[in-house]
Amino acid sequence: MRIDLNSDLGESFGRWELGDDRALLSVVTSANVACGFHAGDPSVLRRTTAEAAARGVAVGGHVSYRDLAGFGRRFVDVPPAELTDEVIYQLGALSAFTSVAGDRVRYVKPHGALYNAIVHHEEQAAAVVEAVRAFDPGLPVLGLPGSRFLALAGKAGLAAYREAFADRAYTPQGTLVPRREPGAVLHDPEAVAERCLRIARGEPVEAVDGTRILVEADSLCVHGDSPGAVETARAVSERLRAEGVTIAPFTGAPAAAPPASA
Repeated sequence: MRIDLNSDLGESFGRWELGDDRALLSVVTSANVACGFHAGDPSVLRRTTAEAAARGVAVGGHVSYRDLAGFGRRFVDVPPAELTDEVIYQLGALSAFTSVAGDRVRYVKPHGALYNAIVHHEEQAAAVVEAVRAFDPGLPVLGLPGSRFLALAGKAGLAAYREAFADRAYTPQGTLVPRREPGAVLHDPEAVAERCLRIARGEPVEAVDGTRILVEADSLCVHGDSPGAVETARAVSERLRAEGVTIAPFTGAPAAAPPASA
């Protein structure tokens, strides 16, 4: 058994700090790095990509609606052509910093409201796919199983990978319970680790209403902005490894960058 462990990182902005990126980068195998539209300023992007490169963690573009005030968690009815351009813009910014760090962007994972919208929103899903294809047709994408985004990505010739969420509740339909609803975010590290083990083994897990659903995944996400994110990520990693599950990037592991000379 093999699975990737990812986290949303680089989400601080200016004097506002969010999450413990350094600690999470010592645990996860892929980092979804904010590209400046929902979080992340140039210094945050450079620091996060440099740390990821030093640890051999794969960096993905965590692209978003242009929504700093709402942290990218509000739907924006942006025209598809404009959304394509904005995604390309974000990937270009992140690519500059990964290049400076001696690495490159390895994949694309939309953030927040955009991630949820393109589960069903055909035009916006197609716009994001077009952005990735235009930027680099060899770039894989990560998204929700059964989403229009992954279906359209596959049709466009992009490598499409499935993601499950370690610390989020699921509806019976296999979509995420909205954050505004009670029980949407899970906080017990051991319970989360047990659920992740079941997902890695291809076994059903409980939806929010108690029904059993099958969540197929190539990568597991622990949200970096959740309370106790580091403890949860470590619990998941330790439990999976103890049960013989190999944790490795779904894109293939980049080589760790050599230490900078004095």
